[in-house]
Amino acid sequence: MRQGPRSLDGFCQEFSKILGTAGVGLALFPGIAFACALPPSVILTLPTGHYITAAALTVGLTALLGALAHRLPVMAPRLVWERPVFLPETLTSYLAFLGFLGLIFVGFFGERDPMHNLMTLIFWTGVWIAVPLGSMLFGNLWRPLNPWTGLVRIARALLARTGSIGLARIGHWPAVLGYAGFVWFQMVSLYPDDPAVLAQVALAYWLVIFTLAVLEGEDWLAQGEFLTVLFGLVAKVAPFWLEITGPRARLMRGWPGTQVLQMAALSSSAVVFVSLALAALTFDGLAETFWWLGLIGENPLEPTGRSAVMGVNTVGLLAVWVLTLGLILAAITLGRRVGGGFATGPVMLSFLAIAAGYHAAHYLVMLLTAGQYTLAALNDPLFQGESWLGLPPFYVSFGFLSDPRVMPLIYGAQFAAILGAHLLAVILGLKLAGPGARPLAHLPMSILMVAYTVLGLWLLSTARTG
Repeated sequence: MRQGPRSLDGFCQEFSKILGTAGVGLALFPGIAFACALPPSVILTLPTGHYITAAALTVGLTALLGALAHRLPVMAPRLVWERPVFLPETLTSYLAFLGFLGLIFVGFFGERDPMHNLMTLIFWTGVWIAVPLGSMLFGNLWRPLNPWTGLVRIARALLARTGSIGLARIGHWPAVLGYAGFVWFQMVSLYPDDPAVLAQVALAYWLVIFTLAVLEGEDWLAQGEFLTVLFGLVAKVAPFWLEITGPRARLMRGWPGTQVLQMAALSSSAVVFVSLALAALTFDGLAETFWWLGLIGENPLEPTGRSAVMGVNTVGLLAVWVLTLGLILAAITLGRRVGGGFATGPVMLSFLAIAAGYHAAHYLVMLLTAGQYTLAALNDPLFQGESWLGLPPFYVSFGFLSDPRVMPLIYGAQFAAILGAHLLAVILGLKLAGPGARPLAHLPMSILMVAYTVLGLWLLSTARTG
């Protein structure tokens, strides 16, 4: 079994000494809710407390039985078919870049209403939600859509550049920095949905990454560009994926998480990146809850707006990030001390399943709502009553959010995503802990997994404001 680098375990031990294991219950159990408020201001009476209790028991029993039984599912890849590559990645990336330029133009000169501007709709609904969701099922869909790869290859060829400037030596830290800035822009800044602001930020970021990738090489994107890193990581849970070697493509299948077991142990910077992915989703759900608004002194029924809470939300986001990383490292360190095994780099890979499941559950309602605007805008991008996709005229409707027949189905899908993600994380954790890990070593991580399950389902079911 893989073992993490010695420096990473030292990093884990030092960090866990600072933070300890205190605060698990206080941080992860703000309250057990019995109401469902998936969209803002829509509250349905669902027995979510029963769901949460059942999920916690299921995760706990799975961890217990898995640790004691010493028999886990065999997770091995299987070949489905093999074929030549139809479209070179350079071509698809270049086409994606042209589409990106079109969106930038629309962002600057199109309709300022974010619900009628393709820049806002395609980025937030398509790139940020649909692409990772599809990648969780069918492998890394971002790879052919990456708007940098093709241009970087062309630029380096024209410049006859084959060297690098040493960025690869600093690991994933550029991606951590980029992701942290993006998370702040999305959750704290004043105008993340303004098409012109989004276009300006996206263009500036593209230029910075393009310059660095030309200097360092296209392979650097996989560790230095946060979208490439994030989407590549969540795609590792997919039951189907494509392996491309030269001109040949091989479609593989396996149990969800099979690819995770084939990955190398995460470096220190990659561990921090994964913790940020978890913390970002946690805080995004937490920031709109009545509990959080009450904690920071805001009236949840009369919110004062984003500008009034930028400072406290920035601090809250950082605190959740530090707490998330600290609790995970503390659980790993404690497990290693009481039962052996549990190298940080390999075990941290199990949290990729949770990051993927949380992303799917957290953005499901947004996909169902903003996705309608996106489809309408693609069908009639100039808002002239045309039908570019051949779809009949339709009206965007949110009526299903107040339908007592539909809302339980939505919550059920979110519940399945959260529970399934944690069960997969438990199984992966058991496999990645190492052959020297005794059953007792899994106890701290199992407690954390149960608590994380409760927190995730509570965030989806408690009352929220828009």
